[in-house]
Amino acid sequence: MILDRNLKWEVIVHYTWKSMLYYLLLSVAVFLLHDYFDVLKLHLPFSTLTALSTALAIFLGFKNSNAYERWWEARQIWGQLVNSSRSWARQVITMIIPTDPQNAELVKKLQYRMVYRHLAFVHGLRVFLRKPKPYNSTRQEEIFEETNEYTDTVAFLSPEEYEAFWHKNNPPNYLLNVQGDDLKEAFQRGWLSDYRFVQLEQTLVEFNNIQGRSERIKNTPFPRQYSFFSRVFVFIHASLLPFVFVEEIGWASIPVSVIISFVFLCLDLVGERMEDPFENRLEDVPLTQLSLSIETNLKEHWGDKNFPQPKDLKQGIML
Repeated sequence: MILDRNLKWEVIVHYTWKSMLYYLLLSVAVFLLHDYFDVLKLHLPFSTLTALSTALAIFLGFKNSNAYERWWEARQIWGQLVNSSRSWARQVITMIIPTDPQNAELVKKLQYRMVYRHLAFVHGLRVFLRKPKPYNSTRQEEIFEETNEYTDTVAFLSPEEYEAFWHKNNPPNYLLNVQGDDLKEAFQRGWLSDYRFVQLEQTLVEFNNIQGRSERIKNTPFPRQYSFFSRVFVFIHASLLPFVFVEEIGWASIPVSVIISFVFLCLDLVGERMEDPFENRLEDVPLTQLSLSIETNLKEHWGDKNFPQPKDLKQGIML
């Protein structure tokens, strides 16, 4: 997620230079052909572009609005994960109670496993959601990417659990199932009453819902017709601009055409890069920071002072 109010020009240029080079070369070519080779038929009346500009602006506004809704829903889902994680730690620590003082140490170990296994679930869900999908690839080299490996969960699982965890088709869901097994054990030993067991199970179900909602966004691409036709319309619009301005303003048509094309290009890119919020890109929901925030909260609740170090903001970007 981008935090700085002012975007770095090196970032903007990185994602726009190919299109901007085309706009510039086209504008220069049209000007030279019009003024030096006197190809008068290159000129188009201004009214030719007015309707297209208006329609394109409306189309891009609609697309960007829907793309932002997907991004915001993803952020809300992970905001709910933060809240539910805090509730989970509190419930595990306060609701699982030994009936016999001799079992206090066993209960403590169970609570530890369940709290720290949840941290593995959070980090594992982040990695699982950021695994690239072929249909979401933009074939664009990214400036910033966060490492995305299940090894981030090693510190929270036993060697046996980790070995089983990372081989699963859906590792985060596997951890929720193991949490359910521990709840069952606590209930059978009498450490949980019926009511407390139901409360903890409901929280586990909430984690299932959070994962499912995240997977729905990840596995359901933004309608491709919006993305495809917005690129096509921006390309057509930019290609016509030099032919409209060259007759009225001569050489000034070059910068004017390039600037107007740049505006519509950026509007298109804003929506395109926001429509998939779990792709480990600089505009995405900051899953790493949210995961570290959850880890800090739960460790503090447990009494562990070994908090994770916050990630450095790279040029105003939170990953």
